[in-house]
Amino acid sequence: MILSDREIRAALTRRGIRITPDPSGDVRVWSSTALDLRLAAQLRFWDLTREGAPASFSPADPGFDFLALLELFGRVVDISDNGYPLKPGEFCLGWTIEKIQLPYRSRIAARVEGKSSLARLGLGVHVTAPTIHAGFGFNDEDPTFVGNPIQLEIWNTGPLPIVFKAGMRICQLIFELVDGTPEQGYSGRFSVQGPPT
Repeated sequence: MILSDREIRAALTRRGIRITPDPSGDVRVWSSTALDLRLAAQLRFWDLTREGAPASFSPADPGFDFLALLELFGRVVDISDNGYPLKPGEFCLGWTIEKIQLPYRSRIAARVEGKSSLARLGLGVHVTAPTIHAGFGFNDEDPTFVGNPIQLEIWNTGPLPIVFKAGMRICQLIFELVDGTPEQGYSGRFSVQGPPT
């Protein structure tokens, strides 16, 4: 069951959903069943022209380490001042400004989806990975932890460059009620994530 704007606000009030900074007062980010999120100032691109760059990736290999590969062969572009024109066919990783917590006992999960205004230009914001699991960004042992931003897999399939600006509304988050309380929260390899600093 998808939560309405009224139910999302109620979940924020009772801290069943936690978003930093709090979007409650910004009417521009709300629709009837979703909440817009904004693009952070850093984009990350694969730079496979560097010496030692692999000719291919094999995620099935036991030693495959995505984060290590990205550290070695990733290039960070800061778009704070001038923005960035994402060319047709170009792919990058981005982050939301907003940090999200979905305490698993709240029985709420979410999906990150594109905005139709950007999709009409050919922009995608996830590559078959929209799921934000119950428990995402939640740390039972640290009550001061404010959650994680959402990583976006962004690509331009349109005919023209699309200019990105830090702070632009880039995607929307749709919240769903989980049938039953999960035994545990999300604890996968991306349970603690954020842009490079």
